[in-house]
Amino acid sequence: MPNRGMSGLEKAKYVLFGKSQNSAYVWQDREVRFDCPVSALDCRPGETLIDTMSQIEDTKGNSGEQGQLTMTNLRLMWVSDKSHRINLTLGYNCIVSINIKEASSRLKGSTQALFVLTKFHTSKFEFIFTNFVRDSPRLFTTIQTVFRAYNTSRMYRDLKLRGAVISDKELKLLPLEQIYSQVNGVWNLSSEQGNLGTFFVTNVRLVWHANLLETFNVSIPYMQIVSVGVRDSKFGQALVIETHPNSGGYMLGFKVEPQDRMDKVYTEIETLWQVYSAEPILGVQFTVEDVAKPLKDMTIHRKQDDVEIVDADASAAFAAYYAEDGRQADREVVYNPDLGLATETLPAGPLGCSNLSRVPVNQHKAIILGNFSTAALTTFQPV
Repeated sequence: MPNRGMSGLEKAKYVLFGKSQNSAYVWQDREVRFDCPVSALDCRPGETLIDTMSQIEDTKGNSGEQGQLTMTNLRLMWVSDKSHRINLTLGYNCIVSINIKEASSRLKGSTQALFVLTKFHTSKFEFIFTNFVRDSPRLFTTIQTVFRAYNTSRMYRDLKLRGAVISDKELKLLPLEQIYSQVNGVWNLSSEQGNLGTFFVTNVRLVWHANLLETFNVSIPYMQIVSVGVRDSKFGQALVIETHPNSGGYMLGFKVEPQDRMDKVYTEIETLWQVYSAEPILGVQFTVEDVAKPLKDMTIHRKQDDVEIVDADASAAFAAYYAEDGRQADREVVYNPDLGLATETLPAGPLGCSNLSRVPVNQHKAIILGNFSTAALTTFQPV
């Protein structure tokens, strides 16, 4: 956490660059890392989790191991299910191409997989991800869509010289951008004589352009700023903005007159930089559709059936085991209009027809059903 004794600029540097100015920069979208500490997998300020998919295999580097693939607005991460120490983090700025090709998986055999080609410094790396969920195009469509959104929003994150950012003396606003002030009569001290122009201060960047030539301009996102201050120069007091080495390591000087006006511009830029550092606007916009519901929301709780169970008369149970002694042949088959079936006649004796009226109703039915002849169970149609 930032120290309470830090100045506003020091707090901004802490959030954007870490404990010191020389520590890790906002590397999440600009580096490829292997088996990094688990803490490095946490989202930084401004980084948003977009989608997570399980049962994904790192086919090339960890064939046969399933893991979880996570997409944010800055990078792509794969973490092994066996150990979180086995992981990958691929910054979108390092991705050269994304393709869908056939690949051979140890667990799934020949199948379509996602091929991601990256370049970090002078080295190229290829990654292959295979989805074990059958007939699911989500792995391919989601990553390609997010990567396209990242590519089309680089003006939020990259320093741009001589870009098409001005039209008819007006700044071309980005979708999430708001202008806080427009300062006229600002000198750019990049040359010996200086160039007179206009300064735009927004919520995501600083833009300066020459009044005589709109294409002579510079767009400086707050993400690329290392320090802002007022220093002495051969032109007198100047507003100096230093950018990170990854964006060229520029030292840009601007002259604003009079001095109290310069102090006002400096204070405004410092304040907006602090606000941006706390919650950066990275420009990748997305809308999540058809989100899978949590398991607790999909669980159907067991309900007790509204049915009363009545125990049958236990005395009728013996009919299923009843065996008739001395039986030589099947008895005469007669039609029973109550059952709608042809049945054998009941035997004489204690359970014969003469004594059947004494048997309880439930037992009566059980005796009849227990004495069907398999050969005689034929449907009989009454005349």
